[in-house]
Amino acid sequence: MNRSDQMIRRSVQQLQAYVPGEQPGGGRIIKLNTNENPYPPSPQVEAALRGISSERLRLYPPPTAVPLRQRIAELHGCRLEHTFAGNGSDEVLALCTRAFIENDGCIGYFDPSYSLYPVLADIRDVRKMPVVLGPEFSWRTPPSAGCGLFFLTNPNAPTGMRFDKRDIEAFCATFKGVVLIDEAYVDFACDDCMDLALRYDNVLVSRTLSKSYALAGLRVGYCIGHPALIEAMTKLKDSYNLDTIAQTLALAALTDVGYMRQQASLIIAQRQRLASALRDLQFAVFDSETNFIWTRPPSCIPAQQFFESLRSAGILIRYFPDGELGHYVRITIGTEPEMTALIDATRRIVMDTLHRQS
Repeated sequence: MNRSDQMIRRSVQQLQAYVPGEQPGGGRIIKLNTNENPYPPSPQVEAALRGISSERLRLYPPPTAVPLRQRIAELHGCRLEHTFAGNGSDEVLALCTRAFIENDGCIGYFDPSYSLYPVLADIRDVRKMPVVLGPEFSWRTPPSAGCGLFFLTNPNAPTGMRFDKRDIEAFCATFKGVVLIDEAYVDFACDDCMDLALRYDNVLVSRTLSKSYALAGLRVGYCIGHPALIEAMTKLKDSYNLDTIAQTLALAALTDVGYMRQQASLIIAQRQRLASALRDLQFAVFDSETNFIWTRPPSCIPAQQFFESLRSAGILIRYFPDGELGHYVRITIGTEPEMTALIDATRRIVMDTLHRQS
């Protein structure tokens, strides 16, 4: 071991870092692997971008993003002190691990769920409490004690399924620590838990502009919760965690909620179309309330083979090779032409496989 290795914390040396979805460079790829929005953001975002003067960039941005947070408060019917704006919802999650967990504490989360959660626990070098979901990835009530922070994605990822709000509320009411309900995909769902953040002093609800608002490249997220929780996170954030461009464009996007909802409805329509087509081809498709579908290919095609066959056809989806997840794939919903290309390619793959096996 050289000297530089000895200077690195042992937990960091052992850390298995989060692995983002592949971002291919160049080529004609239909990219359906990272849950990005297939449509551009609101025209108001582009207009706001053109209106940013380079003169503004020599100045620091508003340190607590008050104009943006005022709009967030207006959208959710709460006061400014209930809001926090972060550098993507991932910063919100990371700050929770710093604000609400002692060094001998524990972080809980469902398994499977967002694979960043265990990485954040390892970064903090605290214990983890994964709660394995029930049959077919259904709800299973976590223990009410034993952890100071529980991450709960709803609708869940990578399964796309929404948990019943009554189950979530019952858990929040008894849990001894902070519950962060991660609603990254909620604009594609038929219900949300935002009111729980305003009724329970141990609940935070986070949102992101990466999915429904088509601003994954901007990195803006936020959360709503009790002022004491928000104040704790604000103490720990970087001094200027959201730059001028991010604050300006995020405000423009949140001013045009109608546009977002129109685009979300197009995605939902294509989600329903894809689910129906896959079921016709004997895929097991889970009921999704997100901008992606979680599915198990028919027995004649292992998930990895299906993933690789689509990749050879120029279509990139997400395959998780570990354990039970290795039997499934996740497919982001794209435009109508992209979904047509995916369905046609899938049909060819299934027919070719059955022909070779006959």
